[in-house]
Amino acid sequence: MIAGYYSAAFWLSVILMLVYAFVYHRHYDVHISLIFVLVPISNLAQLLISQNDDLSSALLANRIMYIGGCYLILMVTLAVFSLCDIKLNRYIRLLLYLITTGVFICTQQIGRNELYYKSVTIVNDNGSFVLVKEYGILHVIYYIMVVAYFMLGIGAIAYSFFRKNQVSNRFIALLALPEVLSYICFFAGRTLLRAFDFFPNAELIPLVYDVALIVYLIITHKLVLYNLPDTVIDTIVQNGDTGFISFDWGFRYLGSNETAKGIFPELSELTVDKTIKTESLKSTLIKWLTDFSRDNTCDNVFYSKGDQTFLINISYLSDGSHKRGYQMFITDDTKDQQYIALLDSFNTELKAEVAQKTEHIVEMHDNLILSMAMMVESRDNSTGGHIRRTSEGVRILIDEMKHGGEFELSERFCSNIIKAAPMHDLGKIAVADSILRKPGRFTEDEFAIMKTHAAEGARIVHEILKGTDDEDFRVLAENVAHYHHERWDGSGYPEGLKGEQIPLEARIMAIADVYDALVSKRFYKESMSFEQADSIIMEGMGKQFDKRLEPYYIAARPRLEEYYSNID
Repeated sequence: MIAGYYSAAFWLSVILMLVYAFVYHRHYDVHISLIFVLVPISNLAQLLISQNDDLSSALLANRIMYIGGCYLILMVTLAVFSLCDIKLNRYIRLLLYLITTGVFICTQQIGRNELYYKSVTIVNDNGSFVLVKEYGILHVIYYIMVVAYFMLGIGAIAYSFFRKNQVSNRFIALLALPEVLSYICFFAGRTLLRAFDFFPNAELIPLVYDVALIVYLIITHKLVLYNLPDTVIDTIVQNGDTGFISFDWGFRYLGSNETAKGIFPELSELTVDKTIKTESLKSTLIKWLTDFSRDNTCDNVFYSKGDQTFLINISYLSDGSHKRGYQMFITDDTKDQQYIALLDSFNTELKAEVAQKTEHIVEMHDNLILSMAMMVESRDNSTGGHIRRTSEGVRILIDEMKHGGEFELSERFCSNIIKAAPMHDLGKIAVADSILRKPGRFTEDEFAIMKTHAAEGARIVHEILKGTDDEDFRVLAENVAHYHHERWDGSGYPEGLKGEQIPLEARIMAIADVYDALVSKRFYKESMSFEQADSIIMEGMGKQFDKRLEPYYIAARPRLEEYYSNID
Protein backbone atom coordinates (compact mmCIF):
# COMPACT_ATOMS: atom_id res chain seq x y z
CA MET A 1 0.00 0.00 0.00
CA ILE A 2 2.83 2.40 0.84
CA ALA A 3 4.45 1.62 -2.51
CA GLY A 4 1.16 2.43 -4.23
CA TYR A 5 1.00 5.77 -2.43
CA TYR A 6 4.58 6.60 -3.46
CA SER A 7 3.84 5.45 -7.02
CA ALA A 8 0.83 7.75 -7.23
CA ALA A 9 2.86 10.64 -5.84
CA PHE A 10 5.64 10.00 -8.36
CA TRP A 11 3.38 9.78 -11.42
CA LEU A 12 1.43 12.85 -10.33
CA SER A 13 4.72 14.78 -10.10
CA VAL A 14 5.67 13.58 -13.59
CA ILE A 15 2.30 14.71 -14.98
CA LEU A 16 2.68 18.10 -13.29
CA MET A 17 6.21 18.41 -14.71
CA LEU A 18 4.87 17.71 -18.22
CA VAL A 19 2.11 20.26 -17.75
CA TYR A 20 4.74 22.79 -16.72
CA ALA A 21 6.82 21.94 -19.78
CA PHE A 22 3.74 22.41 -21.98
CA VAL A 23 2.87 25.85 -20.57
CA TYR A 24 6.51 26.87 -20.10
CA HIS A 25 7.36 30.48 -20.90
CA ARG A 26 10.90 31.71 -21.36
CA HIS A 27 10.37 34.35 -18.69
CA TYR A 28 9.68 31.78 -15.93
CA ASP A 29 12.13 31.81 -13.05
CA VAL A 30 14.85 29.17 -13.51
CA HIS A 31 14.55 28.03 -9.89
CA ILE A 32 10.89 27.07 -10.42
CA SER A 33 11.91 25.04 -13.47
CA LEU A 34 14.48 23.17 -11.38
CA ILE A 35 11.85 22.48 -8.70
CA PHE A 36 9.68 20.73 -11.32
CA VAL A 37 12.69 18.57 -12.26
CA LEU A 38 13.86 17.75 -8.72
CA VAL A 39 10.46 16.74 -7.28
CA PRO A 40 9.98 13.75 -9.65
CA ILE A 41 13.58 12.65 -8.94
CA SER A 42 12.95 12.78 -5.20
CA ASN A 43 9.59 11.00 -5.50
CA LEU A 44 11.07 8.34 -7.78
CA ALA A 45 13.81 7.62 -5.26
CA GLN A 46 11.19 7.30 -2.51
CA LEU A 47 9.24 4.88 -4.72
CA LEU A 48 12.35 2.77 -5.42
CA ILE A 49 13.07 2.47 -1.70
CA SER A 50 9.55 1.20 -1.03
CA GLN A 51 9.87 -1.46 -3.74
CA ASN A 52 13.36 -2.73 -2.92
CA ASP A 53 14.16 -5.33 -0.25
CA ASP A 54 17.88 -5.14 -0.90
CA LEU A 55 19.49 -2.82 1.65
CA SER A 56 22.36 -1.64 -0.58
CA SER A 57 19.96 -0.82 -3.44
CA ALA A 58 17.63 0.96 -1.04
CA LEU A 59 20.51 3.01 0.34
CA LEU A 60 21.54 3.99 -3.19
CA ALA A 61 17.99 5.18 -3.84
CA ASN A 62 18.09 6.99 -0.52
CA ARG A 63 21.26 8.82 -1.52
CA ILE A 64 19.61 9.79 -4.84
CA MET A 65 16.58 11.06 -2.93
CA TYR A 66 18.83 13.55 -1.16
CA ILE A 67 19.45 15.30 -4.51
CA GLY A 68 15.93 16.60 -4.04
CA GLY A 69 16.23 16.68 -0.27
CA CYS A 70 19.14 19.13 -0.44
CA TYR A 71 18.74 21.14 -3.61
CA LEU A 72 14.94 21.34 -3.58
CA ILE A 73 14.87 23.44 -0.44
CA LEU A 74 17.60 25.68 -1.90
CA MET A 75 15.63 26.14 -5.15
CA VAL A 76 12.45 26.89 -3.18
CA THR A 77 14.29 29.52 -1.12
CA LEU A 78 15.88 31.18 -4.18
CA ALA A 79 12.52 31.10 -6.00
CA VAL A 80 10.89 32.86 -3.05
CA PHE A 81 13.53 35.60 -3.10
CA SER A 82 13.19 36.01 -6.86
CA LEU A 83 9.38 36.14 -6.86
CA CYS A 84 9.41 38.56 -3.92
CA ASP A 85 11.72 40.80 -5.97
CA ILE A 86 14.53 40.65 -3.41
CA LYS A 87 17.93 40.72 -5.07
CA LEU A 88 20.58 38.43 -3.62
CA ASN A 89 24.22 39.27 -4.17
CA ARG A 90 25.86 36.77 -6.53
CA TYR A 91 28.41 35.87 -3.89
CA ILE A 92 25.67 35.11 -1.38
CA ARG A 93 24.00 32.83 -3.93
CA LEU A 94 27.36 31.13 -4.56
CA LEU A 95 27.79 30.63 -0.80
CA LEU A 96 24.35 29.02 -0.55
CA TYR A 97 25.18 26.65 -3.40
CA LEU A 98 28.46 25.71 -1.73
CA ILE A 99 26.77 25.08 1.63
CA THR A 100 24.08 22.95 0.01
CA THR A 101 26.64 20.98 -1.96
CA GLY A 102 28.65 20.40 1.21
CA VAL A 103 25.60 19.03 3.00
CA PHE A 104 24.75 16.88 -0.03
CA ILE A 105 28.26 15.39 0.11
CA CYS A 106 27.58 14.55 3.77
CA THR A 107 24.41 12.67 2.77
CA GLN A 108 26.42 10.52 0.42
CA GLN A 109 28.07 8.93 3.48
CA ILE A 110 24.87 6.94 4.02
CA GLY A 111 25.73 3.22 4.22
CA ARG A 112 29.46 3.91 4.09
CA ASN A 113 30.04 4.95 7.73
CA GLU A 114 28.10 5.93 10.83
CA LEU A 115 28.49 9.71 10.41
CA TYR A 116 25.11 10.33 8.74
CA TYR A 117 23.19 7.19 9.78
CA LYS A 118 24.50 5.36 12.82
CA SER A 119 22.48 2.37 11.73
CA VAL A 120 19.91 1.59 9.04
CA THR A 121 17.76 -1.49 8.43
CA ILE A 122 15.01 -2.34 5.95
CA VAL A 123 11.64 -3.71 7.12
CA ASN A 124 8.61 -5.06 5.25
CA ASP A 125 5.37 -3.15 5.84
CA ASN A 126 2.56 -5.13 4.18
CA GLY A 127 4.55 -5.71 1.01
CA SER A 128 6.26 -2.33 0.96
CA PHE A 129 9.71 -1.69 2.30
CA VAL A 130 10.69 1.04 4.75
CA LEU A 131 14.10 2.13 5.95
CA VAL A 132 14.44 2.34 9.71
CA LYS A 133 17.23 4.78 10.55
CA GLU A 134 19.20 5.97 13.56
CA TYR A 135 20.63 9.39 12.75
CA GLY A 136 24.29 10.36 13.20
CA ILE A 137 26.07 13.67 13.75
CA LEU A 138 26.06 14.79 10.09
CA HIS A 139 22.26 14.53 9.98
CA VAL A 140 22.14 17.38 12.50
CA ILE A 141 23.91 19.57 9.94
CA TYR A 142 21.20 18.70 7.42
CA TYR A 143 18.50 19.70 9.93
CA ILE A 144 20.30 22.99 10.56
CA MET A 145 20.38 23.74 6.81
CA VAL A 146 16.69 22.87 6.41
CA VAL A 147 15.70 25.15 9.29
CA ALA A 148 17.97 27.96 8.01
CA TYR A 149 16.43 27.86 4.53
CA PHE A 150 12.94 27.78 6.04
CA MET A 151 13.71 30.90 8.10
CA LEU A 152 15.19 32.67 5.06
CA GLY A 153 12.13 31.87 2.93
CA ILE A 154 9.59 32.84 5.57
CA GLY A 155 11.58 36.00 6.33
CA ALA A 156 11.54 37.03 2.65
CA ILE A 157 7.79 36.35 2.43
CA ALA A 158 7.07 38.38 5.57
CA TYR A 159 9.29 41.26 4.42
CA SER A 160 7.55 41.42 1.04
CA PHE A 161 4.10 41.28 2.59
CA PHE A 162 4.72 44.24 4.88
CA ARG A 163 7.31 46.31 3.00
CA LYS A 164 7.09 45.76 -0.77
CA ASN A 165 3.95 47.18 -2.32
CA GLN A 166 5.13 46.26 -5.84
CA VAL A 167 4.78 42.52 -5.12
CA SER A 168 1.33 40.93 -5.32
CA ASN A 169 -0.03 39.76 -1.96
CA ARG A 170 -1.61 36.82 -3.83
CA PHE A 171 1.88 35.75 -4.84
CA ILE A 172 3.06 36.01 -1.28
CA ALA A 173 0.16 33.93 0.05
CA LEU A 174 0.71 31.25 -2.60
CA LEU A 175 4.44 31.14 -1.86
CA ALA A 176 3.83 30.75 1.86
CA LEU A 177 1.51 27.74 1.41
CA PRO A 178 4.00 25.12 0.10
CA GLU A 179 6.75 26.60 2.26
CA VAL A 180 4.82 26.07 5.49
CA LEU A 181 3.28 22.72 4.47
CA SER A 182 6.65 21.27 3.46
CA TYR A 183 8.31 22.05 6.74
CA ILE A 184 5.37 20.89 8.85
CA CYS A 185 5.30 17.57 7.02
CA PHE A 186 9.09 17.26 7.09
CA PHE A 187 9.26 17.43 10.86
CA ALA A 188 5.82 16.07 11.84
CA GLY A 189 4.64 14.08 8.84
CA ARG A 190 4.80 10.62 10.39
CA THR A 191 3.27 11.89 13.61
CA LEU A 192 0.25 13.14 11.64
CA LEU A 193 -0.08 9.87 9.72
CA ARG A 194 0.04 7.85 12.90
CA ALA A 195 -2.51 10.11 14.53
CA PHE A 196 -4.93 9.36 11.69
CA ASP A 197 -3.77 5.71 11.50
CA PHE A 198 -2.86 6.15 7.81
CA PHE A 199 0.32 4.48 6.57
CA PRO A 200 2.17 5.15 9.86
CA ASN A 201 5.54 4.24 8.30
CA ALA A 202 5.09 6.41 5.18
CA GLU A 203 6.30 9.97 4.49
CA LEU A 204 3.95 12.87 3.72
CA ILE A 205 6.70 14.78 1.90
CA PRO A 206 6.06 13.28 -1.61
CA LEU A 207 2.39 14.31 -1.43
CA VAL A 208 3.30 17.79 -0.16
CA TYR A 209 5.81 18.11 -3.00
CA ASP A 210 2.99 17.49 -5.49
CA VAL A 211 0.82 20.07 -3.76
CA ALA A 212 3.72 22.50 -4.03
CA LEU A 213 3.99 21.82 -7.78
CA ILE A 214 0.29 22.58 -8.22
CA VAL A 215 0.77 25.86 -6.36
CA TYR A 216 3.80 26.74 -8.51
CA LEU A 217 1.77 26.04 -11.66
CA ILE A 218 -0.77 28.57 -10.43
CA ILE A 219 2.04 31.03 -9.69
CA THR A 220 3.65 30.62 -13.12
CA HIS A 221 0.26 31.05 -14.80
CA LYS A 222 -0.05 34.47 -13.15
CA LEU A 223 3.67 35.27 -13.25
CA VAL A 224 3.73 36.67 -16.79
CA LEU A 225 0.93 39.12 -15.99
CA TYR A 226 3.01 40.66 -13.21
CA ASN A 227 6.24 40.69 -15.25
CA LEU A 228 5.31 43.94 -16.96
CA PRO A 229 8.39 44.54 -19.19
CA ASP A 230 8.28 41.03 -20.64
CA THR A 231 4.49 41.15 -21.04
CA VAL A 232 4.67 44.44 -22.93
CA ILE A 233 7.46 43.19 -25.22
CA ASP A 234 5.60 39.96 -25.98
CA THR A 235 2.42 41.92 -26.71
CA ILE A 236 4.27 44.23 -29.10
CA VAL A 237 5.90 41.31 -30.89
CA GLN A 238 2.60 39.46 -31.13
CA ASN A 239 0.75 42.44 -32.56
CA GLY A 240 3.39 42.85 -35.25
CA ASP A 241 3.44 46.65 -35.10
CA THR A 242 7.09 46.88 -34.09
CA GLY A 243 10.11 45.62 -35.98
CA PHE A 244 13.17 44.17 -34.26
CA ILE A 245 16.69 43.71 -35.60
CA SER A 246 19.67 42.46 -33.56
CA PHE A 247 23.43 42.71 -34.18
CA ASP A 248 26.52 41.65 -32.24
CA TRP A 249 29.43 43.94 -31.38
CA GLY A 250 30.94 43.36 -34.83
CA PHE A 251 27.72 44.53 -36.53
CA ARG A 252 27.05 40.93 -37.59
CA TYR A 253 23.40 40.13 -38.17
CA LEU A 254 21.71 38.06 -35.42
CA GLY A 255 18.08 38.09 -36.50
CA SER A 256 14.91 40.08 -37.05
CA ASN A 257 11.14 39.63 -36.99
CA GLU A 258 8.74 39.67 -39.94
CA THR A 259 7.76 43.30 -39.39
CA ALA A 260 11.39 44.40 -39.79
CA LYS A 261 11.77 42.25 -42.91
CA GLY A 262 8.71 43.92 -44.37
CA ILE A 263 10.36 47.32 -43.93
CA PHE A 264 13.82 46.11 -45.01
CA PRO A 265 13.21 43.19 -47.43
CA GLU A 266 16.97 42.68 -47.82
CA LEU A 267 17.02 41.18 -44.30
CA SER A 268 15.41 38.01 -45.66
CA GLU A 269 18.52 37.36 -47.75
CA LEU A 270 20.98 37.74 -44.87
CA THR A 271 22.76 34.89 -43.12
CA VAL A 272 22.85 34.89 -39.33
CA ASP A 273 26.31 35.62 -37.82
CA LYS A 274 27.51 37.09 -41.11
CA THR A 275 28.63 40.65 -41.80
CA ILE A 276 26.16 42.68 -43.84
CA LYS A 277 27.40 43.20 -47.39
CA THR A 278 24.23 44.62 -48.98
CA GLU A 279 25.00 48.21 -49.96
CA SER A 280 21.52 49.53 -49.13
CA LEU A 281 21.75 48.11 -45.59
CA LYS A 282 25.31 49.38 -45.17
CA SER A 283 24.18 52.92 -45.93
CA THR A 284 21.28 52.66 -43.48
CA LEU A 285 21.46 50.08 -40.70
CA ILE A 286 25.25 49.83 -40.42
CA LYS A 287 25.71 53.60 -40.68
CA TRP A 288 23.16 54.16 -37.88
CA LEU A 289 24.85 51.55 -35.71
CA THR A 290 28.26 53.14 -36.32
CA ASP A 291 26.95 56.57 -35.36
CA PHE A 292 25.36 55.13 -32.21
CA SER A 293 28.55 53.30 -31.21
CA ARG A 294 30.46 56.61 -31.42
CA ASP A 295 27.80 58.72 -29.74
CA ASN A 296 24.98 57.10 -27.75
CA THR A 297 22.84 60.20 -28.18
CA CYS A 298 22.39 59.20 -31.85
CA ASP A 299 19.80 56.64 -30.79
CA ASN A 300 16.83 57.84 -32.85
CA VAL A 301 16.71 57.89 -36.65
CA PHE A 302 13.85 58.62 -39.02
CA TYR A 303 13.66 56.50 -42.15
CA SER A 304 11.27 57.28 -45.02
CA LYS A 305 9.99 54.65 -47.39
CA GLY A 306 7.31 55.58 -49.89
CA ASP A 307 4.69 57.60 -48.04
CA GLN A 308 5.64 56.10 -44.69
CA THR A 309 8.07 57.37 -42.06
CA PHE A 310 9.59 54.96 -39.54
CA LEU A 311 11.25 55.77 -36.22
CA ILE A 312 14.35 53.63 -35.61
CA ASN A 313 15.33 53.43 -31.94
CA ILE A 314 18.81 51.99 -31.33
CA SER A 315 19.92 50.57 -27.97
CA TYR A 316 22.16 47.90 -26.52
CA LEU A 317 21.19 44.23 -26.68
CA SER A 318 21.40 42.78 -23.17
CA ASP A 319 21.03 39.38 -21.56
CA GLY A 320 20.33 40.41 -18.02
CA SER A 321 23.11 42.66 -16.77
CA HIS A 322 25.51 42.09 -19.68
CA LYS A 323 25.54 44.03 -22.95
CA ARG A 324 26.00 41.68 -25.90
CA GLY A 325 25.41 43.82 -28.97
CA TYR A 326 22.90 46.22 -30.51
CA GLN A 327 19.18 46.13 -31.19
CA MET A 328 16.85 48.24 -33.28
CA PHE A 329 13.17 48.87 -32.57
CA ILE A 330 11.25 50.06 -35.62
CA THR A 331 7.84 51.73 -35.35
CA ASP A 332 5.64 53.41 -37.91
CA ASP A 333 5.82 57.12 -37.11
CA THR A 334 4.00 58.34 -40.24
CA LYS A 335 0.97 59.82 -38.48
CA ASP A 336 3.09 61.61 -35.89
CA GLN A 337 5.37 63.06 -38.58
CA GLN A 338 2.37 64.19 -40.63
CA TYR A 339 0.96 65.82 -37.52
CA ILE A 340 4.30 67.51 -36.78
CA ALA A 341 4.51 68.72 -40.39
CA LEU A 342 0.98 70.09 -40.10
CA LEU A 343 1.93 71.88 -36.86
CA ASP A 344 5.08 73.27 -38.46
CA SER A 345 3.07 74.58 -41.39
CA PHE A 346 0.52 76.11 -39.05
CA ASN A 347 3.27 77.67 -36.92
CA THR A 348 4.98 79.09 -40.00
CA GLU A 349 1.74 80.67 -41.18
CA LEU A 350 1.00 81.93 -37.68
CA LYS A 351 4.48 83.41 -37.32
CA ALA A 352 4.13 85.14 -40.68
CA GLU A 353 0.77 86.54 -39.68
CA VAL A 354 2.05 87.67 -36.29
CA ALA A 355 5.13 89.20 -37.91
CA GLN A 356 2.90 91.08 -40.33
CA LYS A 357 0.69 92.36 -37.54
CA THR A 358 3.71 93.22 -35.41
CA GLU A 359 5.34 95.05 -38.29
CA HIS A 360 2.17 97.07 -38.75
CA ILE A 361 2.03 97.93 -35.04
CA VAL A 362 5.72 98.89 -35.00
CA GLU A 363 5.18 101.04 -38.07
CA MET A 364 2.27 102.83 -36.40
CA HIS A 365 4.41 103.29 -33.28
CA ASP A 366 7.31 104.73 -35.28
CA ASN A 367 4.99 107.05 -37.21
CA LEU A 368 3.53 108.28 -33.94
CA ILE A 369 6.98 109.10 -32.58
CA LEU A 370 7.97 110.78 -35.85
CA SER A 371 4.78 112.81 -35.78
CA MET A 372 5.58 113.99 -32.27
CA ALA A 373 9.08 114.96 -33.38
CA MET A 374 7.70 116.87 -36.35
CA MET A 375 5.19 118.58 -34.08
CA VAL A 376 8.05 119.78 -31.90
CA GLU A 377 9.98 120.85 -34.98
CA SER A 378 7.02 122.90 -36.23
CA ARG A 379 7.27 125.09 -33.13
CA ASP A 380 10.83 126.06 -34.03
CA ASN A 381 10.99 128.02 -37.26
CA SER A 382 14.75 127.71 -37.29
CA THR A 383 14.82 123.95 -37.60
CA GLY A 384 12.47 123.20 -40.46
CA GLY A 385 13.38 119.78 -41.92
CA HIS A 386 16.09 119.28 -39.30
CA ILE A 387 14.72 115.88 -38.20
CA ARG A 388 14.63 114.47 -41.71
CA ARG A 389 18.08 115.82 -42.59
CA THR A 390 19.86 114.65 -39.41
CA SER A 391 18.31 111.21 -39.75
CA GLU A 392 19.73 110.92 -43.26
CA GLY A 393 23.09 112.25 -42.01
CA VAL A 394 23.18 109.49 -39.37
CA ARG A 395 22.32 106.88 -42.02
CA ILE A 396 25.20 108.04 -44.26
CA LEU A 397 27.70 107.99 -41.38
CA ILE A 398 26.55 104.53 -40.27
CA ASP A 399 26.94 103.19 -43.82
CA GLU A 400 30.58 104.26 -43.83
CA MET A 401 31.23 102.93 -40.32
CA LYS A 402 29.91 99.49 -41.27
CA HIS A 403 32.70 99.23 -43.86
CA GLY A 404 35.44 100.21 -41.42
CA GLY A 405 37.22 98.10 -38.82
CA GLU A 406 37.37 100.49 -35.85
CA PHE A 407 33.86 99.83 -34.57
CA GLU A 408 32.07 96.48 -34.67
CA LEU A 409 28.49 97.55 -35.26
CA SER A 410 25.70 95.00 -35.26
CA GLU A 411 22.85 95.29 -37.76
CA ARG A 412 20.54 95.80 -34.79
CA PHE A 413 22.58 98.77 -33.53
CA CYS A 414 22.69 100.38 -36.99
CA SER A 415 18.96 99.96 -37.46
CA ASN A 416 18.18 101.29 -33.98
CA ILE A 417 20.27 104.49 -34.21
CA ILE A 418 18.72 105.43 -37.57
CA LYS A 419 15.32 104.77 -36.09
CA ALA A 420 16.13 106.82 -32.94
CA ALA A 421 17.64 109.84 -34.72
CA PRO A 422 14.30 111.70 -35.18
CA MET A 423 13.75 111.57 -31.41
CA HIS A 424 16.90 113.48 -30.44
CA ASP A 425 15.17 116.87 -29.97
CA LEU A 426 11.87 115.70 -28.43
CA GLY A 427 12.81 117.54 -25.23
CA LYS A 428 12.22 120.89 -26.94
CA ILE A 429 8.50 120.30 -26.41
CA ALA A 430 9.07 121.47 -22.82
CA VAL A 431 10.84 124.70 -23.84
CA ALA A 432 8.73 127.84 -23.98
CA ASP A 433 7.94 129.35 -27.39
CA SER A 434 9.50 132.66 -26.33
CA ILE A 435 12.87 130.94 -26.10
CA LEU A 436 12.46 128.27 -28.77
CA ARG A 437 11.31 130.79 -31.40
CA LYS A 438 13.64 133.66 -30.40
CA PRO A 439 15.31 135.05 -33.58
CA GLY A 440 18.55 136.24 -31.97
CA ARG A 441 21.12 134.89 -29.59
CA PHE A 442 20.06 133.51 -26.18
CA THR A 443 20.90 135.19 -22.96
CA GLU A 444 22.78 133.13 -20.42
CA ASP A 445 19.54 132.30 -18.57
CA GLU A 446 17.69 131.51 -21.78
CA PHE A 447 20.49 129.21 -22.90
CA ALA A 448 20.38 127.45 -19.54
CA ILE A 449 16.67 126.77 -20.10
CA MET A 450 17.34 125.69 -23.67
CA LYS A 451 19.93 123.17 -22.50
CA THR A 452 17.30 121.39 -20.38
CA HIS A 453 15.79 119.92 -23.54
CA ALA A 454 18.41 117.15 -23.57
CA ALA A 455 17.53 115.66 -20.17
CA GLU A 456 13.83 116.34 -20.75
CA GLY A 457 14.04 114.58 -24.10
CA ALA A 458 15.53 111.50 -22.42
CA ARG A 459 12.68 111.51 -19.87
CA ILE A 460 10.02 111.78 -22.60
CA VAL A 461 11.60 108.97 -24.64
CA HIS A 462 11.74 106.80 -21.54
CA GLU A 463 8.04 107.36 -20.87
CA ILE A 464 7.09 106.67 -24.47
CA LEU A 465 9.13 103.47 -24.75
CA LYS A 466 9.01 102.06 -21.21
CA GLY A 467 6.38 99.48 -22.22
CA THR A 468 8.26 98.25 -25.29
CA ASP A 469 9.77 94.74 -25.50
CA ASP A 470 12.81 96.15 -27.29
CA GLU A 471 14.94 97.19 -24.33
CA ASP A 472 18.04 97.79 -26.49
CA PHE A 473 16.21 100.34 -28.64
CA ARG A 474 14.77 102.14 -25.59
CA VAL A 475 18.21 102.60 -24.00
CA LEU A 476 19.80 103.71 -27.28
CA ALA A 477 17.02 106.23 -28.03
CA GLU A 478 17.30 107.71 -24.52
CA ASN A 479 21.08 108.06 -24.96
CA VAL A 480 20.67 109.84 -28.30
CA ALA A 481 18.23 112.37 -26.82
CA HIS A 482 20.16 112.80 -23.58
CA TYR A 483 23.79 113.08 -24.69
CA HIS A 484 23.92 114.39 -28.28
CA HIS A 485 25.14 117.78 -26.95
CA GLU A 486 27.98 116.28 -24.89
CA ARG A 487 31.52 117.08 -26.14
CA TRP A 488 34.55 114.79 -26.37
CA ASP A 489 36.60 117.18 -24.18
CA GLY A 490 33.91 117.23 -21.44
CA SER A 491 32.69 120.79 -22.05
CA GLY A 492 29.26 119.76 -23.30
CA TYR A 493 25.90 119.40 -21.56
CA PRO A 494 23.77 118.30 -19.72
CA GLU A 495 26.21 116.18 -17.62
CA GLY A 496 29.64 117.17 -18.95
CA LEU A 497 30.54 113.61 -19.98
CA LYS A 498 33.99 113.15 -21.46
CA GLY A 499 35.49 110.80 -24.05
CA GLU A 500 34.09 107.28 -24.11
CA GLN A 501 31.76 108.12 -21.22
CA ILE A 502 29.57 109.47 -24.00
CA PRO A 503 27.62 106.61 -25.63
CA LEU A 504 28.70 105.88 -29.22
CA GLU A 505 25.20 106.54 -30.58
CA ALA A 506 25.25 110.06 -29.07
CA ARG A 507 28.73 110.76 -30.54
CA ILE A 508 27.48 109.82 -34.02
CA MET A 509 24.31 111.90 -33.57
CA ALA A 510 26.40 114.91 -32.54
CA ILE A 511 28.26 115.05 -35.87
CA ALA A 512 25.07 114.78 -37.93
CA ASP A 513 23.33 117.38 -35.72
CA VAL A 514 26.12 119.98 -35.91
CA TYR A 515 26.76 119.42 -39.63
CA ASP A 516 23.09 120.11 -40.39
CA ALA A 517 23.11 123.24 -38.23
CA LEU A 518 26.14 124.55 -40.14
CA VAL A 519 25.05 123.91 -43.73
CA SER A 520 21.36 124.65 -43.27
CA LYS A 521 19.84 128.15 -43.63
CA ARG A 522 18.19 129.59 -40.56
CA PHE A 523 16.12 132.76 -40.50
CA TYR A 524 18.74 134.30 -38.23
CA LYS A 525 21.72 133.17 -40.37
CA GLU A 526 22.70 132.10 -43.84
CA SER A 527 23.90 128.58 -44.57
CA MET A 528 27.64 127.95 -44.59
CA SER A 529 29.43 126.52 -47.55
CA PHE A 530 30.40 122.87 -47.43
CA GLU A 531 34.04 123.92 -47.16
CA GLN A 532 33.41 126.17 -44.16
CA ALA A 533 31.28 123.52 -42.43
CA ASP A 534 33.91 120.86 -43.10
CA SER A 535 36.63 123.09 -41.65
CA ILE A 536 34.64 123.58 -38.42
CA ILE A 537 33.84 119.84 -38.11
CA MET A 538 37.46 118.83 -38.72
CA GLU A 539 38.67 121.43 -36.23
CA GLY A 540 36.29 119.94 -33.65
CA MET A 541 37.67 116.40 -34.04
CA GLY A 542 39.25 115.41 -30.74
CA LYS A 543 37.64 118.39 -28.98
CA GLN A 544 33.92 118.40 -29.68
CA PHE A 545 33.79 115.11 -31.56
CA ASP A 546 35.29 111.65 -31.21
CA LYS A 547 38.59 111.68 -33.15
CA ARG A 548 38.06 108.03 -34.14
CA LEU A 549 34.95 109.05 -36.10
CA GLU A 550 36.99 111.40 -38.30
CA PRO A 551 37.84 108.90 -41.09
CA TYR A 552 34.18 107.91 -41.37
CA TYR A 553 33.07 111.54 -41.56
CA ILE A 554 35.68 112.20 -44.26
CA ALA A 555 34.44 109.14 -46.21
CA ALA A 556 30.82 110.25 -45.76
CA ARG A 557 31.43 113.91 -46.74
CA PRO A 558 30.87 113.50 -50.51
CA ARG A 559 27.52 111.79 -49.90
CA LEU A 560 26.53 114.40 -47.33
CA GLU A 561 27.33 117.24 -49.74
CA GLU A 562 25.43 115.47 -52.52
CA TYR A 563 22.41 115.00 -50.26
CA TYR A 564 22.30 118.60 -49.07
CA SER A 565 22.89 119.89 -52.62
CA ASN A 566 19.86 117.99 -53.84
CA ILE A 567 17.74 119.45 -51.04
CA ASP A 568 18.69 122.94 -52.13
